[in-house]
Amino acid sequence: MFGLLGAVLVGCGGGADSAGSVTPTAPAASPASAPAKATGTAKPAAPGPKRAPAAPPTMAAGPQGRTPVYERRTGRSTEKTVALTFDADMTADQGPRAARGERFDNPELIATLRRLGVDATVFMTGRWAEEYPDQARSIGTDPRFEIANHSYSHYAFAEPCYGLPTVAGPDMAADVKRAFDSFRDAGAVNVVPYFRFPGGCYDDAALHALAPARVTAVQWDVVGGDAFAKDPDAVAEQVLSGVRPGSLVVLHCTRSAAPATERAIRRIVPELRSRGYRFVKVSELMRNG
Repeated sequence: MFGLLGAVLVGCGGGADSAGSVTPTAPAASPASAPAKATGTAKPAAPGPKRAPAAPPTMAAGPQGRTPVYERRTGRSTEKTVALTFDADMTADQGPRAARGERFDNPELIATLRRLGVDATVFMTGRWAEEYPDQARSIGTDPRFEIANHSYSHYAFAEPCYGLPTVAGPDMAADVKRAFDSFRDAGAVNVVPYFRFPGGCYDDAALHALAPARVTAVQWDVVGGDAFAKDPDAVAEQVLSGVRPGSLVVLHCTRSAAPATERAIRRIVPELRSRGYRFVKVSELMRNG
C-alpha cells in the first residue's frame, strides 16, 4: 500500500497543456486626497478608500472551454523567483487510518516555513481540511500562505493513475466544489481558484469536465521526490538541482507519507536564497509571467 501511495504522491506529468494566457486583475488606483485649505493649522489628509486586494490571476479557458493548465512561469523575465507548493493529501477513505493515529498533517513543516519567512501555496484536499480544520484555518488566514484545491477525495481524474479510485466525469466539478466548501467551513480565507489533479493525472476529458469549476489547473516542473523519502539531503539535492527562474516545485505536507520534507526545507531555503532566489506563492508567480 505504501509503495502505491508513494507513486501517487510523486505524481505524473501527463496530459496536454492548455495554451491559455494569464489574466491578472489589477487593483483600481485610489483617488488622490484633496489638499486641506490653508487655515494656519495643517489638517491631516482624509484617508482614501481602502484598496481592494487584487484578485488572484487565472488563465483563459482553452479550446471548447477546456480548463487551462499552468506548469511554470515561461515569460522572458529572468527574475529569480520560485514557488514552493505542498500537497496536503488525504483521501476520502483514509478516515479509519487517521482514527488509529496516522498523521496526514505536518505542523512542524508549516512552523518552519513561517520561521524562515517563506511564502508558499498549499494544495489541500477537502478531506484533509475536515480532519484538521484548525490547521486549515490557521494556514488559510495567514497572509504568507494561500490554499489551493487538490480535490475533495484525492481520487483520480483520469485513468490509469497509480491504481487510485476514479471520480466519474459528471462528478468532477462537484468534487472540486466540495473541497472549496470544506475550506470555507474550516474558516480559511486565503483561498485561490487553482486546482491540482491527484497524482498529476489528467486528460482532455477531465479538462472539459472540470470547466464548470472555473479553476486553473496547476502542475509543476520540479518534483521534490519527498514521498516516503527518509533522507532529507536527497530531497534537497533533487530540488536544488532542478530549480530554474520561474520554477514551480511540488512537495508534500503529509507527515506519515513525506517524513523528511521539513528537514529538507531547512536546507533548500537558505541555499536557494544564497543563489538569489525569492520565494513566492503561485498567484504571484502567475501574475509576474
